[in-house]
Amino acid sequence: MNIPAPELATLRQLLRHDMQLLDTEIHRALHSNVALIDQLARHLIDGGGKRLRPMLLLAGSQLFAYQGTHHITLAATIEFIHAATLLHDDVVDASQLRHGRPTANRYWGNEASVLVGDFLYSRAFQLMRRVNSMRVMQVFADVTNALAEAEVRQLHHRHDTDFNEAAYLDVIRNKTAGLFETAGRLAALLAERPAAEEQAMAEYGLHLGMAYQLIDDVLDYDASAEEMGKNPADDLQGGGVTLPLVYAMHNGSQQNRTKIRAAVEQTAPVATTEITRLVAASGALDYTAGLARHEATVAGNALHSLPPSPYREALEALTKFVVHRRY
Repeated sequence: MNIPAPELATLRQLLRHDMQLLDTEIHRALHSNVALIDQLARHLIDGGGKRLRPMLLLAGSQLFAYQGTHHITLAATIEFIHAATLLHDDVVDASQLRHGRPTANRYWGNEASVLVGDFLYSRAFQLMRRVNSMRVMQVFADVTNALAEAEVRQLHHRHDTDFNEAAYLDVIRNKTAGLFETAGRLAALLAERPAAEEQAMAEYGLHLGMAYQLIDDVLDYDASAEEMGKNPADDLQGGGVTLPLVYAMHNGSQQNRTKIRAAVEQTAPVATTEITRLVAASGALDYTAGLARHEATVAGNALHSLPPSPYREALEALTKFVVHRRY
């Protein structure tokens, strides 16, 4: 089991009361009279995720001294949307391991995983309706639509050796970073802060999410299953083209580029050990990690215009956790 990094532990300690309320809300909202929904959804929700997205919303709400309970409701909403995407991702990617445990689709099958993912999406919209804000509904509608489009784009570019860096960054901006951005924006929106502060929190979330996904791409080639809680090179096995692969297909020796392109194009299982070595030799992991550090710096800078507080300090420290983590 991974021990939380100091930056993450500090944020969790600051938010311990809100996180308890969030856990209560999540388990209340998860309840269904259909036993399979209860079992499968709890398997994922209680499976050891970091809950960074809801924590970002909760920390931002405290930073702005929000008075009310809607931040708990919307934090649960974001976690449900994220959980739904994980269920669908694991089916599409044929993943077998997540957070160190067998995936839901491995236990219950693809059909059940997809349908329970749909349940989580619909329950998320039931939750957000309780806030009774058209602006909140619009933010969620926009981000979920953009996320779905990004998922389809990523699927379309599987085994695609022409997929380039700009296109990939656009995909992760909408697929991963969008929910981080939404969490930051909603914190300011709930507290009725000025537009400039709402934008600052949104920028923080967006760039933090970009850094998070880029490090995920690195760890897919540079961490063990024990560290990451999933099988190494999962993306490569499924034909997924992430930034390290994009970089490696355009850098290094011609011989190595040819081998990597051949591995991306083939639909049969890939000899990941050799391709992982070639990707690392191309400098792709250092390049991707460098971009992640840049995104994390931009995220931290976005907070400078916001009121100083222990919550702002914890959010600034979170940028360090995101780029230095091993899980």
